[in-house]
Amino acid sequence: MIRPLLAALLAASLASPVLAAPAPKLAMSGYAELKPPIPYPYDEQANADRDVARAKARAKTLHKLLMIDLGGNWCADCRLLTATMEQAPELRAFVEKHYVVVLVDVGRFDKNLQIPAHYGITTRLEGVPALLIVDPRTDKLLNPGVVSDIQDARNMTPQALADYIAKWIH
Repeated sequence: MIRPLLAALLAASLASPVLAAPAPKLAMSGYAELKPPIPYPYDEQANADRDVARAKARAKTLHKLLMIDLGGNWCADCRLLTATMEQAPELRAFVEKHYVVVLVDVGRFDKNLQIPAHYGITTRLEGVPALLIVDPRTDKLLNPGVVSDIQDARNMTPQALADYIAKWIH
């Protein structure tokens, strides 16, 4: 009886991000501290397939995870996420240490949808920003079912964003 229980606990711990790296503690307490203007970070003319392939190859070479940030310039939550990753020095350093990030414009959920489809997301995204966390060695999505968990970033604290980003690092 103990052995099956231990096996189940071990399997559950390996399947979840419980063993995640600790998130950096951010000095920024709110989005009002971001330097205006908040940028429009998504290149609407970019070749998403090429950009993702290059980022994946770079992540694999550097032994980092790939973070595919799906969003649009019309989306305030998307802009807050990218501005926080850029302007919070602790988070920027953490992201640079652990991830290669590529931004993909999904328009109004009508562009570049082949990118999430490649990772099994063939229904409409629940919202943006959506972060696809990918192991570039296996091309496996590490956060299925929760890619849109930060779609309401403006109602999260900057620290909560950092915690979400950190939970995929083991």
